[in-house]
Amino acid sequence: MADPRLRCLQAIERKVLWLATWTIHAANHLRDGDGVKVGGHQASSASLATIMTALYGAVLRPEDRVAVKPHASPNFHALQYLFGLQTRDKLETFRGFKGAQSYPSRTKDVDDVDFSTGSVGLGVAQTLFASLVQDYVRAKPWAAPRPTGRMVALLGDGEMDEGNIFEALLEGWKHGLRNCWWVIDYNRQSLDAVIREGLWERFESIFSNFGWDVVVLKYGTLLEAAFAEPGGEALRRWIDTCPNGLYSALCFQGGAAWRRRLTDQIGDGGDVSRLIAARDDDDLARLMTNLAGHDLPTLLDAFEARSSDERPACFIAYTIKGFGLPLAGHKDNHAGLMTPKQTELFQARMGVRPGHEWDPFEGAGVPEAELRAFLDAVPFARGGRRRLEAERVPVPAALPYNAAPTMSTQAGFGNILSDLARSGEPIADRIVTTSPDVTVSTNLSGFVNRRGLFAKADMADTFRSERIPSTATWEFSPKGQHLELGIAESNLFTCLSALGLSHSLFGERLIPIGTLYDPFIYRGADALNYACYQDARFILVATPSGVTLAPEGGAHQSIGTPLVGLAQDGLSSFEPAFVDELAAILRWSFDYVQRDGEGDPDERDWLRDETGGSVYLRLSTRPVEQIRRTMAPELARDVVSGGYWLRAPGPNARAVIAYQGAVAPDAIAAAGLLAEDFRDIGVLAVTSADRLNSGWQAAERARQRGNAHALSHVERLLAPLSRDCGLVTVIDGHPATLAWLGGVMGHRVKALGVEHFGQTGTVADLYRHHGIDANAIAHAAQAAAKGRPARYLDALPEGR
Repeated sequence: MADPRLRCLQAIERKVLWLATWTIHAANHLRDGDGVKVGGHQASSASLATIMTALYGAVLRPEDRVAVKPHASPNFHALQYLFGLQTRDKLETFRGFKGAQSYPSRTKDVDDVDFSTGSVGLGVAQTLFASLVQDYVRAKPWAAPRPTGRMVALLGDGEMDEGNIFEALLEGWKHGLRNCWWVIDYNRQSLDAVIREGLWERFESIFSNFGWDVVVLKYGTLLEAAFAEPGGEALRRWIDTCPNGLYSALCFQGGAAWRRRLTDQIGDGGDVSRLIAARDDDDLARLMTNLAGHDLPTLLDAFEARSSDERPACFIAYTIKGFGLPLAGHKDNHAGLMTPKQTELFQARMGVRPGHEWDPFEGAGVPEAELRAFLDAVPFARGGRRRLEAERVPVPAALPYNAAPTMSTQAGFGNILSDLARSGEPIADRIVTTSPDVTVSTNLSGFVNRRGLFAKADMADTFRSERIPSTATWEFSPKGQHLELGIAESNLFTCLSALGLSHSLFGERLIPIGTLYDPFIYRGADALNYACYQDARFILVATPSGVTLAPEGGAHQSIGTPLVGLAQDGLSSFEPAFVDELAAILRWSFDYVQRDGEGDPDERDWLRDETGGSVYLRLSTRPVEQIRRTMAPELARDVVSGGYWLRAPGPNARAVIAYQGAVAPDAIAAAGLLAEDFRDIGVLAVTSADRLNSGWQAAERARQRGNAHALSHVERLLAPLSRDCGLVTVIDGHPATLAWLGGVMGHRVKALGVEHFGQTGTVADLYRHHGIDANAIAHAAQAAAKGRPARYLDALPEGR
């Protein structure tokens, strides 16, 4: 008996193909442009139209989450349009200003995007980590019961070239991944070429070895029926051995080409020849392109046959790139566009009248009322938009810690978290830490010792049971709050992204904290960028940092990471020098990552903190003598806003030293060296160049819009200085991080920092080598005060 759903599903498939194709055509040929190709991916969308119809129209449930192949975003927007969750004006401005996005975006699109995709591979891995996070949340006693969803990735076969996918596969195996589907659009064409023969076998082997169930979907119902005819097995053997390039070329050439090739190569004057001759050219082309990825009955049977999701599943679905379009199979079709004439003919074939191109049910072949009723009953969209919300977790008024007279910010971070883990504060239960195999060396041990490692089942600590002493008393259990990862920074950032979306995906608030070595931010920078683009909320603790990590050598010393913090949208960057500053910043961060508001910026600093975001803390292993002081509310506010006067400048200040991070002792020492001749010298503690700069830029925009009184925090800090006062900026990082301070009020600036790879040595060796020690700072201050290049000044004597 035929599936009663097929009539409406085939109509939806038809509409998705048409709307996706027309949306791209309209953007490139009908909309006024500026002479630059708008683009889109008609062929890549067409290859997934049937698969997405089957999933969204029948298989998926509201609790399921999907990462859509970036180049199939027009399909997604078309489906959401049919569901009533996307608007016509957004489709008409596809790839235009404020229109439907080129690639699905949680933050830029109005329709129901689960995961932002675009940088291929990242959305795929996101589903894996989202599944692990779902298991984490479900194991906690404070989590409300909810249906368990599948985390589904729709990916192209070319996307499997991305290395981050294989890093994620290994991590999923370690953590017992389940409730995860990956559907590979196996169209055998990438951007530049036809893929290698037999690649599906490599995929099958890889996924099977990692514990996945692999389902290969190759032939549709028409082909399976033909194989059962006399001569059918010969046809099957021919297709199985046909090179990918030839198959694609024949798909493009059509029925007559199929007939010639099949007759020449397997025609036998008997059963096989009769099988071929029984079909006209159109029917033969329809038969030979009836791959499983374009056959709704086959797809529905395969997807719905999954009775359990205790193991992840990979569906390798054979498709044709550009299926249903005149450019199907052509090797140049990835970024190719149908011509206006081709589109006109395609429109006529689809039964869409001129002037009705955007009508949701035009040419569907099913009465509107029947199709609308079917769409209203589709499980996935029946509840409307599926984004969840979670209450904020209360944040304590202050974060106590056991301070030592001399302490590094990295050690201070470990103490703060350890003390919080010991407390009864509600937020301690929502913290989840994670690290790429550097848990101990980034000072997370205290927290993990108290809160344990997460596993879905209890695991014994063999060293503990054998009574072998160890500082790491780690227990694996569902109660644990630390996710241990392997050495792959891309996995760290993808995991943080999934954890940081838990409130929206699973309705439960988490406070994710991830640690890694600061120089290795670059190894996962793409995943970090996408985590921020998705508006995931997390705290990134990068430590140790800079050439201050002196004995480790240049490979482990970071230079440009402060510029990452300065430039990365959605990420507020801090680099405190003292632990009390860190405590104030971390306390603020716990609140900031939970904010999701709107409104005007705070006119005190012009920062839009009510919108919230993620936080990056750049910490150090350098022990620094701690300042004995009370962290008053006004000081804490300035610390969070980006800076404060550690030593306020006098009325006749000729020079000011502005420092950020671990170079604080040298900046303070330099001010002391200069105190006799520069009595009014000021020392500006910059805790966040990022937030000072953001506030300054925002205030300037406000002034341009007519608010003449807008003044940022950094402008208020520097306002008392005369225009003749020189600024020296210093950081264990790239000097450009602070060099812009000279542009705030027009002061001369000497920017000190690190521009080249470091090497092994002591901190003193490297600071002297890179010119960021006390003597170099004092020398630069003299130059800045006199307004002359430093080379014209006599060097200070040693010790000055």
